[in-house]
Amino acid sequence: MTPPAERRLLTPEEYREAQASPEFVELKRRFRRFAFPMTVAFLAWYLLYVLLSTYAPDLMATPVFGNINLGILLGLGQFVSTFVITHVYVAHANKRTDPISDEMRERLEHHEYARPGGVGVTRGADETRGGRH
Repeated sequence: MTPPAERRLLTPEEYREAQASPEFVELKRRFRRFAFPMTVAFLAWYLLYVLLSTYAPDLMATPVFGNINLGILLGLGQFVSTFVITHVYVAHANKRTDPISDEMRERLEHHEYARPGGVGVTRGADETRGGRH
């Protein structure tokens, strides 16, 4: 059995370079464009359920079929929507964010963010847009 190859720890500068890279900026943008609206939508849906339960008990007690009323169905809908959101997020991450994060992890593991003037060095997001440091 061969011992694992020694791995050099990443420096704070490497982390800063990775964080300032256009790839990381894009990764954050893609995550936020999905997570924020989905979070707001789910919280609004949950708040609606709580408010209806509190202020519209007659509506929630409306029979749908047999002993099942609207409140039970909306409550179960909370669970269903949680699973649906999870599935949609996993699909989104697999397609839109994981490829970028996998590439960045590879580059960090190969210390490409630390090689001044070398292949694979990424300039900060502000530099690539002509901004100031």
